[in-house]
Amino acid sequence: QAQLVESGGGVVQAGGSLRLSCAASGDIFSINAMGWYRQAPGRQRELVASVTSGGIPDYADTVKGRFTISRDNAENTVHLQMNSLKPEDTAVYYCNADIITRRWLQRGAYWGQGTQVTVSS
Repeated sequence: QAQLVESGGGVVQAGGSLRLSCAASGDIFSINAMGWYRQAPGRQRELVASVTSGGIPDYADTVKGRFTISRDNAENTVHLQMNSLKPEDTAVYYCNADIITRRWLQRGAYWGQGTQVTVSS
């Protein structure tokens, strides 16, 4: 099994910045894509940004130019730098990783517990 632990959420005024971090640990053989999703009250969970094992990022149109995703393969971490935050970015942010575990070489999608980001106007 593997675990994802997020950190870095909080409350910020519109126009401000936050940096989210996620660390993967446990019985990890390799990690493919890693990403960040968010879910606002009454809305479906949506993909915010993802990054391949080779470092190629992809972003939702709503965050392009404002958010930057990065990962450190040696540390099994992924980060989301969020700039120019807007009230509509308020949501619970979840880390996600496509992990192959050592035992049985099983592949699965793992999720963090979520971290709240609140942007006040």
